Amino acid sequence: MKQLIAICGLDCEKCDAYLATKNNDQALREKTAKLWAQLNNAPILPEHINCEGCRMDGAKTFFCSNLCQVRQCALGKGFTTCGDCPDKDTCPIVGVIWQYTPQAKDNLQ
Repeated sequence: MKQLIAICGLDCEKCDAYLATKNNDQALREKTAKLWAQLNNAPILPEHINCEGCRMDGAKTFFCSNLCQVRQCALGKGFTTCGDCPDKDTCPIVGVIWQYTPQAKDNLQ
């Protein structure tokens, strides 16, 4: 499995926060912050859009490092990814992601 596959299975290389960080793209940071602020009804600013990948050392968005229930659950149980969890197929937390992005589950196999 690629290192840039997130704990939930999403591909970090396709994430706008990762791409903005990797390419130091301020316009993408601003666009992503605006979209994420609207989607989450939260004050997300361009300076919050810095991430080097969910499972990588380095910068993470505030949501990913502090609020992501999937990440907190897996790390709390000592799993590298949700793919290691015996309850993954019935998990309501990661199940929401997999419902909308089935490829994420496939990425963990």
